[in-house]
Amino acid sequence: MQSVMKYGFDNLKYLKIQSEHIRERIGQFGNKLYLELGGKLFDDHHASRVLPGFRPDSKLRMLQNLSDSAEIVIVISASDIEKNKMRSDLGITYDVDVLRLRNEFQKRGFLVSGVVITHYNGQSSAVAFRNRLEHLGIRAYYHYLIDGYPHNVSLIDSDEGFGKNDYVETTRPLVIVTAPGPGSGKMAVCLSQLYNDQKRGINAGYAKFETFPVWSLPLKHPVNMAYEAATADLNDVNMIDPFHLDAYGKIAVNYNRDIEIFPVLQALFEGIYGTCPYKSPTDMGVNMVGFCISDDAVCCQAAKDEIIRRYFTALNTMAEDGSNESEVKKIKMLLKQAQITVEDRRCVVAARERKQRSGVDCTAIELADGTLITAETSALLGPSAALILNATKYLAGVDHDMKLIPQYMIEPIQKTKVDYLRGNNPRLHTDEVLIALSVLSPDDEKCRKALEVLPLLEGCQVHSTVMLSEVDRKIFSKLGVGLTCDPVRKQ
Repeated sequence: MQSVMKYGFDNLKYLKIQSEHIRERIGQFGNKLYLELGGKLFDDHHASRVLPGFRPDSKLRMLQNLSDSAEIVIVISASDIEKNKMRSDLGITYDVDVLRLRNEFQKRGFLVSGVVITHYNGQSSAVAFRNRLEHLGIRAYYHYLIDGYPHNVSLIDSDEGFGKNDYVETTRPLVIVTAPGPGSGKMAVCLSQLYNDQKRGINAGYAKFETFPVWSLPLKHPVNMAYEAATADLNDVNMIDPFHLDAYGKIAVNYNRDIEIFPVLQALFEGIYGTCPYKSPTDMGVNMVGFCISDDAVCCQAAKDEIIRRYFTALNTMAEDGSNESEVKKIKMLLKQAQITVEDRRCVVAARERKQRSGVDCTAIELADGTLITAETSALLGPSAALILNATKYLAGVDHDMKLIPQYMIEPIQKTKVDYLRGNNPRLHTDEVLIALSVLSPDDEKCRKALEVLPLLEGCQVHSTVMLSEVDRKIFSKLGVGLTCDPVRKQ
């Protein structure tokens, strides 16, 4: 069976026109541009979910078109080093992620100029990290805390402000400034470089590259609303850019933090250049993603599904610790504005209906062709493991009643889990089912076919009537499946 996943985004067009637009912006500033990169350069799964056809590494692939004229500067805040701040999606600290990012960029042929440690105020952990970088042969720089940043413009645009920072030596027309996460100080690094370039007689410019919100889509377009749902914990709000409307008489969408800070940026630019090159925060951006949507209806549906997914994620967090009531309320409001309910997610309805019939925890998946497959908890399998088996059997053309994994193989695994590993749950998780299929596959064609169709699950939607274990959640994530769970703890 072949996948019939619908795409709403032209990725090839994006790779072409986005790189061309950045080249134009480089030329606008005399062939030197500092490009602040917002969001994730790769692993951008939010974008790939709301824009079906956008690949998680699309931005990186696009920038590879510019790699011969580009170099990368990685930014990390000294305060984040001090606090051992973690990337929750990867489970690693920001300082470890800096090294990971550098390796990933270099593997893809990018020149990494160095690492800037921002908000530096003598923190011993920052000094230790700089020493570690230099021991590895990586150039490292300090950018200092500036009293009153960003409002004390006269101090910032002076030798005691930006002029005090270490100057990052760069040689290529495009300098991409990125970081492990938000709040690292990327914009300040760009502006500091502009100030110090000007002192050295180097003409350079600044631009911002963020995918969301999509400035060229309407304010209440589902794709932009999905971004608000994704950042509900940050309290970001999409707004009409009043500066853009005033300057050009055209509506463009931006978010509150960029709009609020723009008058300060204007003053900073005027201090550096004598004039501000931009009339609005939207002007500063280079994002062309809105012009690469090939099927608006597909993207609208995907974005609405993402809002529902974010709502369930927030409900699950609340069930765990109850610390995010405002986030839940905000996404609930977005559901109402988008005129959708959780029942618009078909797999939610299917899973709950099966639970009502069976009286046990259940799961459901909506496949690419719209087929709904359900599964329930049994003595041998958890609901997610059972769902993987049911879905792969359907996709591989294997009879539903066929037992791919014999009971005599499952029972020893359960014994090990309970007797030797002292677990409380004897049922197999998704990873254990997949390992069992792998062991059987050399001698069993049906198991082999079930494994071979796993890629067809990418982009499919799953719902569980119970909160799944971390193991099961990670397996669905690795398969590219969109998962939601009712905020119900396992008994």
